[in-house]
Amino acid sequence: MNSFGSEIWLALVTCFAAVFTQNILLTTFLGMCPFTSVSREVKTAAGLGGAVVFVMTFTTALNWLAYKYVLIPLELEFFRFILFIIIIAAFVQFVEMVIDRYSPKLYQNLGIFLPLITVNCAILGASLFMVIREYHFIQTIGYGFGAGLGWLLAILAMAGIRTRLNESRVPEGLRGPGITLIIAGLMALAFIGFTGVLG
Repeated sequence: MNSFGSEIWLALVTCFAAVFTQNILLTTFLGMCPFTSVSREVKTAAGLGGAVVFVMTFTTALNWLAYKYVLIPLELEFFRFILFIIIIAAFVQFVEMVIDRYSPKLYQNLGIFLPLITVNCAILGASLFMVIREYHFIQTIGYGFGAGLGWLLAILAMAGIRTRLNESRVPEGLRGPGITLIIAGLMALAFIGFTGVLG
């Protein structure tokens, strides 16, 4: 297998690991605020999850390029937090304008949580992980897409479970955030069970 082929294979493995064995939400618990707040309806959860996949994939790639070709040559690596947040904020603003233009109802349903993707710690965490783990560019794209897909999978599962819980008899003291956090913990246990399979 040539060098490019091995990089593609490594990116696929990294993507799979980011979805399951290193799920950014359920193994490192990044991005819990929108996860618990927007997972009441499947449609809204899918919309936010799709936006997170899109933003995370592109911002990790853009942040990798900025880090590799701007910060490292200028020996300004310590500015990575500021630069990463600026890139993420600009990209989220672009996504927000697109959703507002083409899906006003989804834009209204997402409410404050769409602009809050800017400060979603999962988005920034993915960019920092790709620096810490020293991923190559193609591997970074695989990781960003996989991390976003893992976040989408987790929020969709939670939304589906919470929709079914509306028809169930949950004890009054556990309704709302209580049962949501218990379910998140059980889901985290299930995903942590994949640890060691890959990556």
